[in-house]
Amino acid sequence: MEYMEEYKRWCEFATADTDVVKELSTMMEEVMEDAFYRNLTFGTGGFRGVIGAGTNRMNVYTVAKASQGLSEYLLSIYGGKASVVIGYDSRIKSDVFAKTAAAVFAANGVEVNLWPRLNPVPTVSFAIRYLHTSAGVMITASHNPSKYNGYKVYGDDGCQITAWAAEKIFAEIEKTDIFMDVKQGDFEAELSAGRIRYISDDVLTAFLEAVKSQSVLFGEEADKNVAIVYSPLNGTGYLPVTRILGETGYTNITLVEEQRLPDGNFPTCPYPNPEVQEAMALGIEYAKKKNADLVLATDPDCDRVGIAVKDTEGDYQLLSGNETGMLLLDYICAQRVKHGRMPEEPTVVKTIVTMDMGEQIASNYGVRMINVLTGFKYIGEQIGYLEKDGKEASFIFGFEESYGYLSGGYVRDKDAVNGAYLICEMFSYYAARGISLLDKLQELFDKYGYCLNTLHSYEFEGAAGMAKMQGIMQGFRSTVGEGMRIGGFAGKRIHTVLDYGKGLDGLPKSEVLKCLMEGHCSVVVRPSGTEPKLKIYISVSAKTKEDAAKIEWQMAEELAAFLNLFQ
Repeated sequence: MEYMEEYKRWCEFATADTDVVKELSTMMEEVMEDAFYRNLTFGTGGFRGVIGAGTNRMNVYTVAKASQGLSEYLLSIYGGKASVVIGYDSRIKSDVFAKTAAAVFAANGVEVNLWPRLNPVPTVSFAIRYLHTSAGVMITASHNPSKYNGYKVYGDDGCQITAWAAEKIFAEIEKTDIFMDVKQGDFEAELSAGRIRYISDDVLTAFLEAVKSQSVLFGEEADKNVAIVYSPLNGTGYLPVTRILGETGYTNITLVEEQRLPDGNFPTCPYPNPEVQEAMALGIEYAKKKNADLVLATDPDCDRVGIAVKDTEGDYQLLSGNETGMLLLDYICAQRVKHGRMPEEPTVVKTIVTMDMGEQIASNYGVRMINVLTGFKYIGEQIGYLEKDGKEASFIFGFEESYGYLSGGYVRDKDAVNGAYLICEMFSYYAARGISLLDKLQELFDKYGYCLNTLHSYEFEGAAGMAKMQGIMQGFRSTVGEGMRIGGFAGKRIHTVLDYGKGLDGLPKSEVLKCLMEGHCSVVVRPSGTEPKLKIYISVSAKTKEDAAKIEWQMAEELAAFLNLFQ
């Protein structure tokens, strides 16, 4: 794309949005290139980008173009019965982008069901199935910094679209001229005409009831007076999480006031990701003042949840997504076995970068473990396969190391409302028996061996950054993958290299390399699908926590030096 020519075209035609007009009038050339050198890439997760003017940015024009392409795709399959659910989170312009998309769908004859207020991302997946629509769109950038927003697309099964569908939709988007080919009505007029309808509160109530049905307490005693501090991180979780906890008997809840209300600027947590310690810091401060037992935080679109728990010294320890996942997996399995509620052919699904100890726990309870590529859409896909075989009830849990959890097939994406509810139930169950989550975690390590999983991210912004990431992956593949010219890391010999770029174990092709090393250690390298980052996952098994930390540190240092060779 000739970015200067496209910039001039935007100056001529992109006149409806005053923010875009202002940015175009003051845009420096170095910014201009990044804003216009390409179109936002559309894939199985839709697309995500920095908010602003340009073809490589999130704005009303790129959202409208994507909605036109998606409309063409839906009409080609569903004809006059095509319909869509739209939801949005607390991010900057999310409500504007949702209404823009709705106005385009309606003008194209696609029936629109719009959540009337911001809601968690899993409510879109739920509403698709509940209302039997053809597709769904969620305006969100999940846990990214405030400058980002995104457009997430779901199929009629409530799961993120398949690679086949993404390719077809992308083809329709690409052949659409962003200014000349988009049909867009007036939102209020389309609403008055009934072509856009607001989703009723009954659907949200049905969603929350479905979450409640995931309880595995089965009437046992639980201390629901435990002191909980909760932060929605200025996102969508406040109403549904506090409502479900209140309706199920948890009344001792303190909200982090500065992070209670929706605010896309995220003033007290610039990177609103419960994986990051800074995002949990204010909640922990509250917990210390209130002497709380548990700290919960959900990300802005409320599909990830992080926790911190009080230790014997009165300090608060953050649990990783892996650790919380292990605890939930063991709790769900133990309760189901204890009460005779384990389904036939019980199945758990996790991603390939999630702690391998999950397989040991599942095996201990006679549960089948399925490993899938990174991304919860692949977990949702497996639930769909089970449903087609009449075995949806076999699915008991799905999880990923990046703080995503789901314990039922009522949605096909990770659900932090479900995660928060189950974490509180698990915590109160053990509290009634004088057991802390840290005690229980240590019990698992004693039984299965200590396992440390870490994530290291390297940022590569813009066109130059994309090229660097591609070079690193090529270098890693040729040196460690195909050639095996490097023996290993931190003294751990590599014995197997799994190149998912070729398609393995029936999984789709994906730019992921996994090195299996002696001593149950592994390294996974992959570019992020949603951010300009290269991600390295290190998994170390050792006798003690201290031994694992030493090995992990050495491995991380050697990997960083190794990657520098290809930049």
